[in-house]
Amino acid sequence: MRATRPSSARDGLKVAAVVLAAGRSSRMAPRNKLLELVGGKPIVAHVAGAALASGAHPVIVVTGFEASSVAAALGDLKVTIVPNPTYAEGLSTSLRTGLVALPADADGALILLGDMPAVERSDLDALMAAFALKGPQAICVPVRHGRRGNPVLWGATYFAEMMAISGDIGAKQLLAQHQERVIEVAIGSDGIFADVDTPSDLARLKTRTGSNP
Repeated sequence: MRATRPSSARDGLKVAAVVLAAGRSSRMAPRNKLLELVGGKPIVAHVAGAALASGAHPVIVVTGFEASSVAAALGDLKVTIVPNPTYAEGLSTSLRTGLVALPADADGALILLGDMPAVERSDLDALMAAFALKGPQAICVPVRHGRRGNPVLWGATYFAEMMAISGDIGAKQLLAQHQERVIEVAIGSDGIFADVDTPSDLARLKTRTGSNP
């Protein structure tokens, strides 16, 4: 289905978002990290909410492991939920599932990891503003103190290559192949580094954000 409104009204380019939320959360077992509460809200809902606030449209959430629980955690957020039946085969399958679900006229896509609840709307706004200047051949990467983080905004130019990736990896390998197209975007928050893989990661995040244990 095509988007019914501009993804980024500020610049005329249509930017969608793909939230990868299908993983097995094996390092947090038996808990599902995406369902853990930070500030009273599930981690995956923080990520999807930031994507929605940025004006990206549509916001596609790829589910897999405990799909029904993840969908329930999103509540009434206006996202498109797309199940990935082959999620156990690795991250690349969820990336492919999300890309296939994009509108045909999307100029770019923010690829967000579902376990990074400290990513802020302002981070996404900065990436989208940079993308507006460069267009669909750009790859916009957030950077703080010389270190690259996530999410990454990929121009539609690279969608076919991203869909060809296999195994339990994302699109990071393509950054080196297209280094000349990478735009580093300065970000003022450490949220672009804060993923939650383990109980200790979660505890650190809650301490940093002042959330209840």
